[in-house]
Amino acid sequence: MARSDTPNLSARPVRAEVPPVNYWQRWSVASAKPAEVVRAQLTEAAAGAATPTVQAPGLQAANEAPYRVLIVEDDRSQALFAQSVLHGAGMQAIMQMEAEGVQQAIDTHRPDLILMDLHMPGLDGMRLTTLIRQQPEQQLLPIVFLTGDVDPERQFEVLDSGADDFLTKPIRPRHLVAAVSNRIRRARQQGQGGTGAGPAMNNPETGLPTRHNLMLQLDAALAGKESGGLMFIEIASALGLRERYGYAAFERLMVQAGRRLGEAARPHPLARLSDNSFLLLARNIDENTVEALARALRESLSAHPFLVREEESVHLRCAIGHAHLSQGFADAGTAVEAVERTALQARLLPDGIAAHQSAADAAAQEHLALLDGHLELAYQPIVAVSGSDTAQYQVLLRMRRSDGALLSAGQVIPAAEAAGRIADLDQQVLEHALGLLHRYQFATPPMRLFVSQSLRTLAREAFADWLLKAIAERGISGSALVIDVRLADALVHAVTLQQFCDRLMQAGVQFCLSQFEPGAEANALLTQLPLSFVRMAGRYAGSHADQKLRDELRGVIDAAHRANLQVVGQQIEDPQAAAAMWMGGVDFIQGNVVQSVGSELDFDFQNAVL
Repeated sequence: MARSDTPNLSARPVRAEVPPVNYWQRWSVASAKPAEVVRAQLTEAAAGAATPTVQAPGLQAANEAPYRVLIVEDDRSQALFAQSVLHGAGMQAIMQMEAEGVQQAIDTHRPDLILMDLHMPGLDGMRLTTLIRQQPEQQLLPIVFLTGDVDPERQFEVLDSGADDFLTKPIRPRHLVAAVSNRIRRARQQGQGGTGAGPAMNNPETGLPTRHNLMLQLDAALAGKESGGLMFIEIASALGLRERYGYAAFERLMVQAGRRLGEAARPHPLARLSDNSFLLLARNIDENTVEALARALRESLSAHPFLVREEESVHLRCAIGHAHLSQGFADAGTAVEAVERTALQARLLPDGIAAHQSAADAAAQEHLALLDGHLELAYQPIVAVSGSDTAQYQVLLRMRRSDGALLSAGQVIPAAEAAGRIADLDQQVLEHALGLLHRYQFATPPMRLFVSQSLRTLAREAFADWLLKAIAERGISGSALVIDVRLADALVHAVTLQQFCDRLMQAGVQFCLSQFEPGAEANALLTQLPLSFVRMAGRYAGSHADQKLRDELRGVIDAAHRANLQVVGQQIEDPQAAAAMWMGGVDFIQGNVVQSVGSELDFDFQNAVL
């Protein structure tokens, strides 16, 4: 591959207008806090306060719940436009297309704001607003009209009916995001007494402590060498529930599950960690009672029917990993990783409950022994079908053991997960990739690397901070790095992934959704997540021999291109398969027909012919 000293990193594809600068940081974890604030919070928590209240003036509300918007609009295309814009800005947007169902939607979703259409069949927007305002608890609920009616007299009537604002169609996405977010922010500040300072300590939707709150209390309990227990509770079959009922119903189900667990756990605090997991801290209790508490929680959850939709309810199961606070954890993060790893083991047990064992136990040692070796990463080129001025490779994980055996990613990653080493492994791979990007940052053509990462790693609070710092220290362009996440993980941990993406986008890092299979929820992720690439599932490599598969592939490619994403066809082994991909409109080809996996970055992209 030819080299030169000309820095000419290719720009990412032009996207539609995006929210204002720094908007994406709204719900991400704050990167730093004044040391005296943290010390004050820990001191208060150690003194036994259930909810630490010391906050830094003007500190970004990093753990604030995402803004919730109810879109009342009978035109589906208009509703989807507003929903897509608001989802892209990190908000939760729920569509309601019939006026008769608005009050129930308000009760179910507890929106921060209603985005109301003026002209609807049956009850129009003004009459509906009047009915909403008749409810005492909804008199201050912000209602903003979005309509194409430009009559000034009609605008006055709208405001007189009880609405807070009037927006005129067509509206620019930035204007819509700014108008909605500013109105919600002021409403939330008024609800908190107008202070608007410091991270929220309780989730306004569930009343449960926030993750930030609980981690402070856990740090204080460990620093004070208290007795007690910690539990990681993972709701089972999350992916299946989402596929069957859809994202909105799944989210309502998890909120109900959190409330049920919170009630059963009292007086011990419980916080939601991710889409389908919760953390419980039981301070100053007899550690011999921790397992009994875990069983009581699991039974309380499974015994309760949760209503999903009319006349249909489900019973939820969960896996619980628990540990004693006296087991010598260095900090809150270490303790949470330990109980999360234990919950993975609990999935395999008949009663779904497992106690944390120290790293010296035989099973852990067996997994660690498998990881006793050094990384030997490999690379495979990803070639643009229409030519490109960028050298793109996927980084593939391999490990050479001390006995000479070469292990694949399929062998190493499960062992790393079981041994609690997946974050370390992911970081090593990224360190290597960043080193290569730094080394070749002035090469011609410029280099871009696709690097797979686990959602368990991306969920760690410190990981985004480390990666942002590592990119800045090396002086490389963030757009040269593409973080690759599997669809199955993204479906279950959509919120966690969204938060991580929001943080890293400020550095220009791009994201790829891999192993893509079409479906209602999967298709929604194409617009809800800030993606740049989609890598198709391997089975589409056979589309040249299957008309149905070929049509399905064409549909996915069209949807991805409408979302301004580029599509990678992988595992392409022969010219027929490559031709079918090209005819389908795929943007990149990856597979042995281009070049097999190797240990060198020597593919000639400038003269490649497909």
